[in-house]
Amino acid sequence: MTVSGIRITDCHIHVHPWRDMPDDIVEVLKRGQQDFELLMEIMYDPALLLRMMDEDGIDRVGLVNYPSPDVMRTDWRINEHAARYAAANPARMLPFGGVHPRVTKDPAGDVDALIEMGVRMLKLHPNHQKMAANAYTEGLDTLGQIYKRCEDRGLPVLIHTGTSIFPRARCKYGNPLELDDVALDFPDLQIVLAHGGRPFWMGEAFFILRRHKHVWFDLSGIPPKSLLEYFPKLAELEHKLLWGTDWPSPGITRMRKNVDQFLALPLPDSLKRAAFETNPERLLP
Repeated sequence: MTVSGIRITDCHIHVHPWRDMPDDIVEVLKRGQQDFELLMEIMYDPALLLRMMDEDGIDRVGLVNYPSPDVMRTDWRINEHAARYAAANPARMLPFGGVHPRVTKDPAGDVDALIEMGVRMLKLHPNHQKMAANAYTEGLDTLGQIYKRCEDRGLPVLIHTGTSIFPRARCKYGNPLELDDVALDFPDLQIVLAHGGRPFWMGEAFFILRRHKHVWFDLSGIPPKSLLEYFPKLAELEHKLLWGTDWPSPGITRMRKNVDQFLALPLPDSLKRAAFETNPERLLP
């Protein structure tokens, strides 16, 4: 599947077991969606997602999942949901999973278990897991053990930055500057900075991205039309960009809509291909 001859990997979409999630979370997910019943079915039927991907010209997707008992009311089983779902077509659907640093009793063993399940990237969500991305510097040793195991085993770590609109989320934990410690303390760890610190911390995100060679930039969650307003020097990061939409988050109705908006930006074709195809295939071959 291609758009303009480019094989597109959307590195950041969400396929969650919505029927098991609390009503206040589902109400947020419904916002701006025209066919919520279809979306509900897609959450459980990979054939429907693959059909949408074909229609939208998307070659591969990263299925972002993570345990968040406090906010999303999810636990380890959400990793199993992602792994089962992706098994329908593992070449096109890449499961991402998580280990909750404040819940795990065996951080390294849980990372190993994710890898055995086929998980391609570990997701940490400080806002939803109620800890800073560098909380290991303040005594949360399990978080440091998670980073270390991922570093040793070559598993990239995707870290949410910026705000969250979901009930119970703690947005104070979204500052990307805290990734500075992580990049320094785990120098061989591939870190993916998600969302660019939107909407408050774009400057901090840009600093981290330019400073550390192993920190990548997941473009999801940023309206493409606003991308150059937030990051006017985006072209400097061409070799680090990873395309993502955050579909089906509120207001994001189709992956293709965001793709078309990104294609319309006054950016070099080489940068667009890097974000859509080349960089994702380097990080997630």
